[in-house]
Amino acid sequence: MQELAQAIPDVEALLALEPEELGAKLLFLARQRIRRTENSGMLHFGNMEGELNRLEIYRARWAEVSLAFAEAWAWLEAQGLIVPAEGINGMNGWRRLSRRAAKFESETDVKPYAFIRRLPKEVLHPVFANTVWAAFMRGEYDVAVFQAMKAVEVAVREAAGIPELGVRLMRKAFDPKGGPLADMEADEGERDALSTLFAGAIGSFKNPHSHRDVGLSDPGEAIEIIMIANHLMRIIDGRKAAPS
Repeated sequence: MQELAQAIPDVEALLALEPEELGAKLLFLARQRIRRTENSGMLHFGNMEGELNRLEIYRARWAEVSLAFAEAWAWLEAQGLIVPAEGINGMNGWRRLSRRAAKFESETDVKPYAFIRRLPKEVLHPVFANTVWAAFMRGEYDVAVFQAMKAVEVAVREAAGIPELGVRLMRKAFDPKGGPLADMEADEGERDALSTLFAGAIGSFKNPHSHRDVGLSDPGEAIEIIMIANHLMRIIDGRKAAPS
């Protein structure tokens, strides 16, 4: 793949990439090639690996480059971004871009997949795992964050039995003086800190998304906020299970 050598002419830089990062690069370059050559649209691991092997800049560390390429290819298949071609071609190792991958216009479109290792669906709270993960994979990061924090708000309202919204709800539910979700066996300072944690998270990450278009575009930032919501949901579960 001469295109890869042009995009990443430094073998050290190539080997520093994670499989999902190199996979995203390979996918975009393959899409460019398909458009440029107007060929059958099929890709073959062996053919592409052979092209790489003929590039002088990678040959000195070929064993490592070959392994990195294999990992990236396997990642693309695991994400359903390349799929077997029809009939005998697929049986012989030929692959096509999936319908979703065929719509990608740039590496930005592949970005959610490059971050998916950091947001495995199975670690998300079951209350919002499906909706939040699906929104994230569509690149709708602001929607994913809003759905996660909204789930926290709903869970607190239901667990506390308080018909309030937002920060006011959090302050009442976790009131260190005797809120229904406060842990009265904990130190008062800890109870106050937990109240502040919930109020701050909802005020910072849920309320703005409710009132205006925040335009969150960084998947890494979205993951961090989602995982905050995930932890808050675990705390709520713990308070619901605790003796009155």
